[in-house]
Amino acid sequence: MRLSGKEKDINVQHRLARANETLKEAKDLLGLNWWRGAANRLYYACYYAVTALLLKRGYMPRTHDGAKRFFERYFIITGIFSDEQNMLYGKLFDLRQNGDNSDWIKEENIKPLFEPAEKFIEAIENLIKKDL
Repeated sequence: MRLSGKEKDINVQHRLARANETLKEAKDLLGLNWWRGAANRLYYACYYAVTALLLKRGYMPRTHDGAKRFFERYFIITGIFSDEQNMLYGKLFDLRQNGDNSDWIKEENIKPLFEPAEKFIEAIENLIKKDL
């Protein structure tokens, strides 16, 4: 499926809005001490931002793992984003999967990831704005 320039920009902006909305949901869940839900929403906030960036550059992964691999290939290996940012995204990816299947997500697992995740999303938004 190919999108026109205008359709692509609308979808990119929609994904960024979802990223920020989902980040707020994660913060709300954190405030309620609902760690698994917060981990899930924090991952999805970053995922929506990553997919906005991929879409902006013309890549349309079909799976979460595909988004992760495309991000590594086109933004980590090329040095646009750091290995540290990639490790954060990978850690959130794993926490989200483990959180869906485990009772052992705790505050100390998720709380330290909020600030780096916010900065990660902000860096993606800034890169997309520069590309516009």
